[in-house]
Amino acid sequence: MNVSHPSVHPVEAPPLTNIGEDALRVRMKDIQGMPGTHGGLVLRFFQFAFAAAALCVMASTNDFTSVTAFCYLVAAVILQSLWSLSLALVDIYALLVKRCLRNSRVVSLFAIGDGITSTLTFAAACASAGITVLIGNDLGQCAKNHCARFETATAMAFLSWFTVSPSFLLNFWSLASR
Repeated sequence: MNVSHPSVHPVEAPPLTNIGEDALRVRMKDIQGMPGTHGGLVLRFFQFAFAAAALCVMASTNDFTSVTAFCYLVAAVILQSLWSLSLALVDIYALLVKRCLRNSRVVSLFAIGDGITSTLTFAAACASAGITVLIGNDLGQCAKNHCARFETATAMAFLSWFTVSPSFLLNFWSLASR
């Protein structure tokens, strides 16, 4: 019968060379404003608050549905407020269980979502600002319309965009630095 028998031959470990080059990479600390940090939670709260304020102010007028740009603003801030609220809940969960949200798939999802919602919010705020200027300055019909409310809702949408931009940039930077 031909059966092989295992044999163990001692082998010397290779000498260590280039110790500095083969050292493990050190992970960067979480910067405040990234997902799963207190700063990120604060940014998400302000994103939600400003988007919800823009929605409430615009919805309090009775004639915003007659202008497409204002309807677009309402749709964009609804999406922004839902996105910010859901990510705020994820941040709260991560802070409570002390989890790090540095997974590349999670960060890429956050970066893509922040990029889409910030672009939509900015475009809607710009379109609404243009219509507000048209109604107020060019047509001079502020007496018949709710110019102050339109301006307030537009300003809240811009403030929401200003608070989404750091979240997007930090997530994108974290994703690109891997």
